[in-house]
Amino acid sequence: MTISKLRFHGLLPISLKSCILNFLFSSVVCVGGDGSASEVAHALLLRAQKNAGKETESILTPVRAQLPLGLIPAGSTNVLAHSLHGIPHVVTATLHIIMGHVQPVDVCTFSTTGKLLRFGFSAMFGFGGRTLALAEKHRWMSPNQRRDFAVMKALAKLKPEDCEISFLPLISSHDLEERKAEGSPKSDCNDQWQTIQGQFLNVSIMAIPCLCSVAPRGLAPNTRLNNGSMALIIARNTSRPEFIKHLKRYAGVKNQFNFPFVETYTVGEVKVRPRNNSGYSLEEDGLHAAASENSFPWNVDGDLMEAKSEVQVKLHPRLINLYGGSTEEMNDSQGTCNCL
Repeated sequence: MTISKLRFHGLLPISLKSCILNFLFSSVVCVGGDGSASEVAHALLLRAQKNAGKETESILTPVRAQLPLGLIPAGSTNVLAHSLHGIPHVVTATLHIIMGHVQPVDVCTFSTTGKLLRFGFSAMFGFGGRTLALAEKHRWMSPNQRRDFAVMKALAKLKPEDCEISFLPLISSHDLEERKAEGSPKSDCNDQWQTIQGQFLNVSIMAIPCLCSVAPRGLAPNTRLNNGSMALIIARNTSRPEFIKHLKRYAGVKNQFNFPFVETYTVGEVKVRPRNNSGYSLEEDGLHAAASENSFPWNVDGDLMEAKSEVQVKLHPRLINLYGGSTEEMNDSQGTCNCL
């Protein structure tokens, strides 16, 4: 049996697999959108854990991915590639890969009841998750059509989610510098958990700026690709017109967080626990279609993730290397291009 077949069937020892992997490949390149890029990053990180002999169901301190990942944008939003280069440009992304411009990027783990669900870079719960769940029901539409339809439908049926949010804040530059160091982040940088409860329209947890065409300054403009922190953005319950004003500001130059119902935090870990046990359902054309019994939809890097209980999101600094330009050149007020 050839080496490739042995590797495919999982018959090679882990140490030998690692040697062969490093010998045959120097990097991995993904051509696609955010969902494809996130899945490839997840696979690379899972392989790194297996090579290190770690249990993949429950990972407290994951090891770094062994191979760098290159992203060539070919999706509808390309948030990750846009955040890396300042522009979703195929030639720019390709040149960064060819020239070997590598930078470390922070990654989050998403887990529930102590079990790892996946690795990812950003997530939305509430409006963002419901919108994606609606869009997934209309895959027959073009990407732009189903995105616009899902947004309009979710706004028409806008309702808050009753949940409890606990988070570990990072309140000083010293905390951020500790988390930027190689290896595991310091657990004692700030162990004072904060908890808020109530009705929330949307909860965003982002380890990267999340630049895209509808948010040129980023969904989380105050974070970076590898500054050792996540942005927690919470939109409390408010009227539909006010929430729409908040969404519209992402495309403009005004501060999208300057609303009394919007709260922002710099955090290292977040726990979101829904207090409504009935789960989520879609009502379309008089039909009742449940995403999954007693489950809640999450938008993780453009992929639909369903969870039935509390989800814990933990940041792991510089866990994977991606091909791209330096993020130090990104301006606080607007995204700048790292094109070549």
